[in-house]
Amino acid sequence: METSDNTTAAGAGDTAEEAAGSEPRTGIAAQSWAEASAEPTYRAAVVDLLGALAYGELAAFERLAEDAKLAPSLADKAALASMASAEFGHFERLRRRLAEIDEEPTEAMEPFAAALDEFHRQTAPSDWLEGLIKAYVGDSIASDFYREVAERLDADTRALVLGVLDDTGHSNFAVDRVRAAIEADHRVSGRLALWARRLMGEALSQAQRVVAERDALSTMLVGGIADGFDLAEVGKMFNRITEAHTKRMAALGLAA
Repeated sequence: METSDNTTAAGAGDTAEEAAGSEPRTGIAAQSWAEASAEPTYRAAVVDLLGALAYGELAAFERLAEDAKLAPSLADKAALASMASAEFGHFERLRRRLAEIDEEPTEAMEPFAAALDEFHRQTAPSDWLEGLIKAYVGDSIASDFYREVAERLDADTRALVLGVLDDTGHSNFAVDRVRAAIEADHRVSGRLALWARRLMGEALSQAQRVVAERDALSTMLVGGIADGFDLAEVGKMFNRITEAHTKRMAALGLAA
């Protein structure tokens, strides 16, 4: 999965880390997993989070492998295959972590499979460029969301989540290919801008649905666990995600 702030080409906005500044961490964010997981609701929230992220990485692997079939050149096909391999490596890290904390990885992922599969069904790209935009927009929004949540996680879980959000190289790859396509034919920009707006709306709706359906996860986000988000902070979080999306679209030469 791609980060939103590791590449200047992505044109990312302020991240949760930047918003937090250099202030010392307190509460759960200052604890280790061994300390924080003594709280049952927090533990359940983290299992949900890791399960959702793991299935997202597995789906990203599958999607990149499929996108490789649409690649216009052998070099592009090889690049996507390499990125798909990196995504599967992220999935393996999450699966191992769930097993380490005595959770069945498949059971942790299962609650999120239907929603993510439906999102991908509804947003199936019709061509190579739409596939690139989907990966760039969809993965970046997801990464923004997980980075925001990571700021309220225990130190061990936070390090894992941020680690699996390392950019596989898809951000710069997508930007370069989409910019080149627009320069070659300016008529594609309008279609891709509409597609990106649709993806943004679908991705945010899907994220909100998933959180609403998982009690422990939603409790953590709205502040039911010490040092979680309050409702006002949730609104600010989604505003930051939206602003970052606008900057990415500008980097592509598209209207958000």
